[in-house]
Amino acid sequence: MVQDHEEGMSISELAEIYGISRKTVYKWLERHDEQGLVGLNDISRRPYHSPNQVTAEMEAAIVAARHRWRWGPGKLRIKLCQQDSQVQWPAVSTIAAVLKAKGLVVSRRNRPRVPVQRPPYIAADVPNKVWNIDYKGWFRCGDHTRVDPLTVSDGCSRYLFRCQHVERTGYELTQPVFDATFSEFGLPWGIHSDNGPPFASVAPGGLSKLSIWFVKLGIVVERSRPGCPQDNGRHERMHRTLKEATAKPPQATVRLQQKAFHAFQREYNEERPHEALDNQTPQSCYRASARCYPRRVPELEYGDDMEMRVISQQGSLKWKGERTFISEVFAYETIGIKAIDERWMEFYFGPVQLGWFDSYRHVFSRRKPKALILRESLVIL
Repeated sequence: MVQDHEEGMSISELAEIYGISRKTVYKWLERHDEQGLVGLNDISRRPYHSPNQVTAEMEAAIVAARHRWRWGPGKLRIKLCQQDSQVQWPAVSTIAAVLKAKGLVVSRRNRPRVPVQRPPYIAADVPNKVWNIDYKGWFRCGDHTRVDPLTVSDGCSRYLFRCQHVERTGYELTQPVFDATFSEFGLPWGIHSDNGPPFASVAPGGLSKLSIWFVKLGIVVERSRPGCPQDNGRHERMHRTLKEATAKPPQATVRLQQKAFHAFQREYNEERPHEALDNQTPQSCYRASARCYPRRVPELEYGDDMEMRVISQQGSLKWKGERTFISEVFAYETIGIKAIDERWMEFYFGPVQLGWFDSYRHVFSRRKPKALILRESLVIL
C-alpha cells in the first residue's frame, strides 16, 4: 500500500482496493512516515492506564479471605464489604478472576449430556406412526412399596397398550414389556420418549441399550427437549388422568395397584370418549401395525460408502492399531464409518449420527470439530 501511494495512487483508490476506510489509510501512512516498516506491525490494544485495576493489596485481601472462609466470590465480596465499607471492592466476576489466577478455583468438569433433539417431530397422523412411552412419576402403595408404572400409548388413536408396574426401571425389566407389546401389536415406525433412562443415556447419539434395540428393529427414536413435557403432551395428559383414577389414593398393595391399572386401561381404551378423536374411543380408532415383530433382531445395514467396525466389549474402536473409546453402550455392536477426507470421519449407528473421528490424532468427538465448521463456512462464502 505504501509503495502504491508513493507511485501516485490516491487515498480513495487505496481504500477501495484494500477494502479499508480512508481514515485507516491515513493512519497507516502516518505510522510508516514516523516509524518505518516497524510502525505497520500490530500494536497491543491494552490501555495505558486502568483506573479500576485491582491493586496488589486488594488481591492479597481477597486471597486471605478465600483461605479463611473457603467461600465463593459472591459471599467473599459481601464479607469484604462488611469488614471495610470504605474500600470500593471489585465486582464478583473480578474477584472470581483473581481467585482463578491464583489457582484457588477448581474448574468444574464438563459432564456429557444427552444430545437435544428439537422439533419438528414425526407427525402422529395414522395409528402406529409414533408410540409415546414414559415412566409415570413413582409413588408408594399403602404398604410403602414403590410403584413405577411404565406406560405405552399410540400417538394417533391414544390407544393405551401398557400400564404396568416394573420393579426396576432399568433395561433388564423394561425390555420384556416392550417385547410382549411388539409381539401383540406389531412394530411402530417411531417411538417418542423423554431424556431419562432407560430410554436415553449420555452415550453418543443419546442412545441407551433399549434405544439401540429399537434402532435395530427399524424404529426411529425421538426424544423430548429437556424440561419440555409439552413435546410429549398427549402422553403427559394421559398420565394426569391415570393419576386421578388410580393413585388418589393409592391401593394397599402392588397387586391391587396393578389391578387398578388394568381396570383403568380397559376403561380408557373401550369406554372413555376423547375429544381429540371426535368423542370416539381409542379402541374404535386403533388398527394393529402391519409391521410384524421379527423373531430375531436383524443386523443393521450400511451403504457401500461406509466401512463397518465392531465395538469391543470395553466400548473402544480399533483403528490402525490404536484403540479409541466410544462408549460401553455399543459393546459388540457394529457401527458405520463414513470418510469425509483423509483425516476426518463420521460415525453412525444405523441412521443415528454418533460423532466425528480424527484419524490423525485418534480422537473421537461428539461435537462437530471447528476445522470442519470453518471449512463449510469458507465453502459457503
